[in-house]
Amino acid sequence: HRSYKYLLIVSKSPLYIGQSVVLAMELDKKSFAAMRDAMAVYDADREILIKTSRDALKHSKAVVYAMQRNDFPDAKKHLDAAKTVIKNLDKILKKDAHHSQTGAYGDALEEYVEASTMYGVLHDEKLLTAKDIGVDIDTYLPGICDLVGELVRKAINASISGDYALALKLKHFVSDLYNELMLFDFRNSPVRRK
Repeated sequence: HRSYKYLLIVSKSPLYIGQSVVLAMELDKKSFAAMRDAMAVYDADREILIKTSRDALKHSKAVVYAMQRNDFPDAKKHLDAAKTVIKNLDKILKKDAHHSQTGAYGDALEEYVEASTMYGVLHDEKLLTAKDIGVDIDTYLPGICDLVGELVRKAINASISGDYALALKLKHFVSDLYNELMLFDFRNSPVRRK
């Protein structure tokens, strides 16, 4: 009966020491170096994604604030800027799809959905679809839920300023939109809490 002891060495043939057999195992250090390099690239891209996502978020929030003030030119300027930033983010996602799970990116997209749809409703009197914006429904629906709150705020401000026609139009639109949202079974998704 032989006892076996394992040593981690770079050799393929077993070494005999006394009655014990020392089995040599191969360790591919180059593969570990490659993994470290890949993780470093991933982390660098993730940092860029987070920083750039904040830029998209800021522009999208600026759209919403401009729309609340009826400043359509400023809203359009920021909406175009947010769209450009998001296109740049998509380049990072093409390198590694795992980046789409980064929280800052998701937050920026949801805010972009809110901004795009608010601009569409107030400027073009049309609710843009997920396809129009280029997002999936998991991103679209939370943005739409946030839109409801902004449109209610817009309706209240319109009413306060005496624009009862806009307030009433928004009230009916929000009611219709809310009724559509209530037909979903959101289970335990984040949308359910909105």
